[in-house]
Formats: sequence, C-alpha cells, structure tokens
Amino acid sequence: MSGERTATRDAADRAELRELFDRYVVALDSVAERDLDDDWFRTVFTEDVELSFPIGSHHGVAGYAAFQRTARAWWRATHHISGPHAVDVDGDGARLRVHQLATHVHLDADAGLFEVGGHYEAHALRTADGWRLARIVFHVDWTRGRRLAAFADAPF
Repeated sequence: MSGERTATRDAADRAELRELFDRYVVALDSVAERDLDDDWFRTVFTEDVELSFPIGSHHGVAGYAAFQRTARAWWRATHHISGPHAVDVDGDGARLRVHQLATHVHLDADAGLFEVGGHYEAHALRTADGWRLARIVFHVDWTRGRRLAAFADAPF
C-alpha cells in the first residue's frame, strides 16, 4: 500500500474510532430514552467486551443494556462529555485514551450534582462489521459533590 493510501486509511480509522466512542458516550445518557438493547450495543462492542468502572464491571455485550439502564436509573439525569480522543491504530487493533467529564443530577434535586472527571483507556478491534470496542476501563481522576451512599466504598 502506498504511503498516501496508508495515511488515508489511518485517518479514516481514527475518524471511525472517534465516532464509535462518541456513540458509546451518548448512549450512557440516553440508553433508556432511546430504548437501546444488546443488539444496538453489538454495533459498538465485541461480543466478549470487558468493561470496568469504579462502581462495577461487566463482561460481554449480553446484558449490558440492562446494566447501563440500571446505572442510569440511579440519577435524575446525567450528562457525559468526552474528548479529546487520543487514538493509536496498529493494524487491526487500536488503543484509545479519552478524557471525560460526567455530571450526575441526584434523584433528589435538592442534593445537587455529583461530578466526575477522569479518562478511559480502551482497546478496539477491526471486525468484519467494522471497528468494535473490546475493552474499556474508566479511571476517576477527581470528583466533586455528594456521591450516592451505594458508592461509599467505591475507589473514587
């Protein structure tokens, strides 16, 4: 493959990976409203995806929609903003580091907000259906506000 064609493919891969990760982040806030199911998440994840968050982990795409709806139901509203996306493509694999600011509105509106700043480290694979996220780990760098009692022992 010529250098120009390689550069074009690399740029296209990076754009697809950024868009893929953005779709995942938007789903965090809209899983229930959009009635996203495991089949929808198969357009984002590999079948055996590994997900790790300070509040819990999940293995495999099966059951992830319910896992995410449960997490979202702890809050009146959430708003996740991610970027920049540092993407390193290596053949049919890629590593991403994506920063995120997440705002959570307590069910009791008088309780204020719980904010989290952190970053994702993710691994993606090129599949027959395009890029899919195979592993996501979220690292908390800071928090502000009252956390839920259920998270009292969470490492953040």
